[in-house]
Amino acid sequence: MIINDRLFIGGAWSAPSGSALLDIASPHDRSVIGRAAQALPADVDRAVAAARAAFDEGPWPRTSPAERIALIRRLNALREARAAEIAALVSAENGSAIWFTRAGQPGLTRQANAYLKAAEEFGWEETLEPSDPAATFRSVVRREAIGVIAAVIPWNSPFSAALAKIVPALLAGNTVVLKVSPENSLSMNLLARLLEETGLPRGVISVLPADRETSEYLVSHPDVDKIAFTGSTRAGRRIASLAGEQLKRVSLELGGKSAAVILADADLAQVTRGLKYASLLNNGEACIAHTRILAPRSRYEDVVTSLKELLESLPVGDPSDEQTFIGPMVRPDQQQRVREYIGIGVQEGARLVTGGPQVPTGLENGNYITPTLFADVDNSMRIAREEIFGPVLVVIPYDDEDDAVRIANASEYGLSGGVWSADQDHALDVARRMRTGTVTVNGAPIGFDGPFGGFGASGVGREYGAVGLTQYIEYKTITV
Repeated sequence: MIINDRLFIGGAWSAPSGSALLDIASPHDRSVIGRAAQALPADVDRAVAAARAAFDEGPWPRTSPAERIALIRRLNALREARAAEIAALVSAENGSAIWFTRAGQPGLTRQANAYLKAAEEFGWEETLEPSDPAATFRSVVRREAIGVIAAVIPWNSPFSAALAKIVPALLAGNTVVLKVSPENSLSMNLLARLLEETGLPRGVISVLPADRETSEYLVSHPDVDKIAFTGSTRAGRRIASLAGEQLKRVSLELGGKSAAVILADADLAQVTRGLKYASLLNNGEACIAHTRILAPRSRYEDVVTSLKELLESLPVGDPSDEQTFIGPMVRPDQQQRVREYIGIGVQEGARLVTGGPQVPTGLENGNYITPTLFADVDNSMRIAREEIFGPVLVVIPYDDEDDAVRIANASEYGLSGGVWSADQDHALDVARRMRTGTVTVNGAPIGFDGPFGGFGASGVGREYGAVGLTQYIEYKTITV
């Protein structure tokens, strides 16, 4: 049993304003695995005040980029040294299968290294010579920190989401209040201990587990200069409205309903192996999951059969078991939500190929879902339009490639997607036509040097690499 009865505010551990501790339940069997303090508005006030003082009066924004880079490298090394502990703790809290949380640890290093490379190559201050030969002045362009950042992240991949925001924010010289989900109180308190050990100046960062109401209090706080949010599109719309009222900077990484376009010449065995990960990573609780499978009518039943065999072969069970591929949903309400969507699919007339709303036998005490596949799906159905956030896939037929692109783009979302073909150049041409922020060809991984983010209702702004770093700076021009 892990007990965290303190909050990490401004770089130090202190008593919370409330006395109650939240029980953290295992998604596997709903037993209590820990208890943790939760932040209230009074704690937010303390964290924001510490961040404000550290930015306005402290040394952090005035340190050199090289000094900030060195501290982030130290944080990266500290995290790498405890990678196994981090993976196990996130699996225990979230229900994420241990294969997934372990596999994600090297990705955290690559993500941070891409930001570090960008910071090393960044033109933090540049002198621009005038384009007009007759001009008698020159311009000095500076890239400076924005100020106090409210970083708000979801529960499904907490370390990745947290570091995608705090690393570029800190590299740019900002101070940060990181609001994390109650479900991740234990793992995010571990992150707080790593930040403490990194040696950041007092006040630079706080880590606050808190509920939605406290989160709204944070993003509305008058001393917050920018909101960086990852989460649902519904919550993102609310945050955007609050930011608009106060003219705060805002970046939003939101939901998705991504399409995987299988072209007629694709190797179906390769496609199936790739979709095992692209569509079902993290139990399907991933905004980038390719859950709309677009198949040519000429090969439609072959695709359906292959995916049916895949889903029925996946071990479902204890997330700490190395043989498990699909673990439980994070909470009972999320489990119920996914089951309701499966019922909606049946009501809409889709063909239930495998799975269904029943809980897998022997796993009734946990938040489990039977991996489910629907065929004969029309893109207008709710199960094809709305983000389910669970191991539920739909297969949609298309007539030709123009039809496939049309269907792929007929979504309010545009976060991720994929194209499968024996002809890589052909697949690349189709990928160029898709209105989405990231497209993978033949199962290629998402890199961290290029920008990541969404079109449409999938968000505003980008993360990762040099473009992600620019989300945390202001431009200043000085004319001399």
